[in-house]
Amino acid sequence: MSDVVEERTALSPEWGHRAAAGAEFRMLIDGELTAAASGGSFDNRSPATGLLLGTTAAAEEQDMLRAIAAARRAFDETTWSTDGDLRRRCLEQLQRALESEIELLRTELVAEVGCPVMTTQNAQLEWPLAEALRYPAGLIDDFEWERVLEGGGLFGDRNRRTVVQEPVGVVAAICPSNFPIEVILNKLGPALAAGNTVVLKPDPNTPWNATRLGRLIAEHTDFPPGVVNVVTTPSNEVAGLLATDPRVDLISFTGSTAVGRTLLRQGAGTMKRTFLELGGKSALIVLDDAKPEHAVRSAIGVCVHAGQACAATSRMLVHRSMFDDMVAAVGAAFAAVPVGDPVLPHTLVGPVINAAQRARVLDACAQAIRDGAQLVTGGGLPADLPAHLADGHFVEPTVFVTQNPESAIAQDEIFGPVLVMIPFSDDEEAVRIANNSAFGLAGAVLSQSDERSMGIARRLRTGAVGVNGGMFYGADAPFGGYKNSGVGRQCGTEGFQQYLETKTIGSRLPRQP
Repeated sequence: MSDVVEERTALSPEWGHRAAAGAEFRMLIDGELTAAASGGSFDNRSPATGLLLGTTAAAEEQDMLRAIAAARRAFDETTWSTDGDLRRRCLEQLQRALESEIELLRTELVAEVGCPVMTTQNAQLEWPLAEALRYPAGLIDDFEWERVLEGGGLFGDRNRRTVVQEPVGVVAAICPSNFPIEVILNKLGPALAAGNTVVLKPDPNTPWNATRLGRLIAEHTDFPPGVVNVVTTPSNEVAGLLATDPRVDLISFTGSTAVGRTLLRQGAGTMKRTFLELGGKSALIVLDDAKPEHAVRSAIGVCVHAGQACAATSRMLVHRSMFDDMVAAVGAAFAAVPVGDPVLPHTLVGPVINAAQRARVLDACAQAIRDGAQLVTGGGLPADLPAHLADGHFVEPTVFVTQNPESAIAQDEIFGPVLVMIPFSDDEEAVRIANNSAFGLAGAVLSQSDERSMGIARRLRTGAVGVNGGMFYGADAPFGGYKNSGVGRQCGTEGFQQYLETKTIGSRLPRQP
């Protein structure tokens, strides 16, 4: 008899229990970890199993108004906006606290987001944790906060004009469910480093990563009360107070284009500054000299985290000379993509976030078939999932072919593991099809010629482009979209400046004799 005992791999139900055991259910308001004033709560369910993980405090109007008042007071009445040393120290403390609980964060993300554990090793957790706070903290010392313009004046007067960068004030950070920790840290880092105070409103589908961050701030940092507030609520009306309250100076939102438009309208009454990182229908352009194996690997990217990525290249434009072969290769690859329990190391496609999103994805697939698109593979529910995933929100990796770039499957953001393949005849047509979109968030180009790829990349009306596998992501790299994909940029110095106002001060100098 062998002495080797095979260790059984924990599955989503067990990860859910572990996440619930360490979860923070309270909000952070004015420096205090607190339940909702009404005592209300809402459910947090696993997308993989459909099981109840636990509950979270459900803020109502009085809770949100208290958080806004605390943020306003912390900005107006403390030294936070002017004390760079304090801001740097607090961000460094938060960095250490997050790192000390990285494995708990990983468990929590996989449990409540449903993201495959492999994604936590990159954009879901480890990449943003490595730099999303450190980079803006470095700008506290390195950024050009003031510059002097000499000259100017009338009738012989001499002037000195000082251009000053100052924090905007109170920031409402409203975050999505797909990459919650990544988005939260990339909002909080620059907003706080720039001297603002924040009311953070996480997505109600994924609240625990934000409430954990609130607890770490309360217990392990010197943030003054009210500088960071974490308010959890399933109520759109309560969340909408962030857009209408005049004490909030800026809305920083990542999510759907429809909600972005609503926030713009709601914030117009008080002329709020807005940063909106919204949806996408990004194109992967495969030129006639591209290597097929590179194209197949790039196509599979839309399957990662079940396609719940705003920058996913969900349109694949392929030169006609290789189109049929690529359809066959991509279809075979999608049919073989591992779908299943997100806690398993080989899983690439986990669940979508909830039943409503699964229904939207399946409805889009059904509409594509009615519109005449060719279904290559997928389009329904995965077969042979284990029993513990029977009530999860899974969708098959799906490939469609269409000759109509104007069709809904080629134009609408689906936010699921769905790829549409479209042929083109030459580089001009490829650019024309790629730019024929209401969105303009990202894109990619594949060719054995960097010069040719770069030429096309420069013509795409998008905020980011990957050329031949190049990565545009990073805390130092601005990210955001053209057209309906948003307003403004996140990350980089451009993203830092989103959280700043500009003031010009003119001072009169003595006349020269």
